[in-house]
Amino acid sequence: MRPFEPGTGSAGPRRTSDGDIASRAADLEARYGDATPQEILRIALDEFDADDIAAVTSFGAESTVWLHMLSEIEPSTPVLFIDTGKHFPATHRYRETLTQMLGLKDVRLIKPDPEDLKREDPVGMLFSQDADRCCHLRKTLPLAGALQPFSAWMNGRKRHQSATRARMPAFEVDGPRLKVNPLASWGPQDIRAYFERFDLPRHPLVAEGYPSIGCMPCTSRIKPGEDERAGRWRGRDKTECGIHLAP
Repeated sequence: MRPFEPGTGSAGPRRTSDGDIASRAADLEARYGDATPQEILRIALDEFDADDIAAVTSFGAESTVWLHMLSEIEPSTPVLFIDTGKHFPATHRYRETLTQMLGLKDVRLIKPDPEDLKREDPVGMLFSQDADRCCHLRKTLPLAGALQPFSAWMNGRKRHQSATRARMPAFEVDGPRLKVNPLASWGPQDIRAYFERFDLPRHPLVAEGYPSIGCMPCTSRIKPGEDERAGRWRGRDKTECGIHLAP
């Protein structure tokens, strides 16, 4: 386990125009958008050099599924975890368990800039006043810095999770990078079957009524029949932290 150090790694992603990125994403989606998650992961890893693509994960409720797939294909892939300073202790323990169990060789902890927090969130309560700004400082900005060396990144979002993700492709444009969503087409039954097939451990908070797990102050249990992300930023007009919103 090693923290992200700004300025390390390559000089940055290969520079291509927005049109090049859009064309590449559209071509990959047309050819492989309906492929299995494992095939999508292999295609993405074949498209880019080993140090040019990263996995980004929250080590949340269903992260084990695609991280297990990734570990069987290329366990040396850089795995970025945004350590916001507000995660549940159970999430950190789960991250440590999965890292060891899956043999992930390059898990990096990405942290917010201490000066940003000192200036804008000195007592750590910004989430209660401006959740968007809190996410920006603790998630969006740190991830943007950590992704600088890469031309593409992968994540575990799925279409069934919320209305805002319902039309998500497997390959899409994210600013100057390609973003890959290998589990886009999978529903709850697919996830459940994969957990059972490989006897994978669940995040301990799932059994306590948290099907979607983010930072502790902004995550609550859901009620029967609610969208699985209903417990995120409950009572606020907010559905995403910001890292998956188009630049």
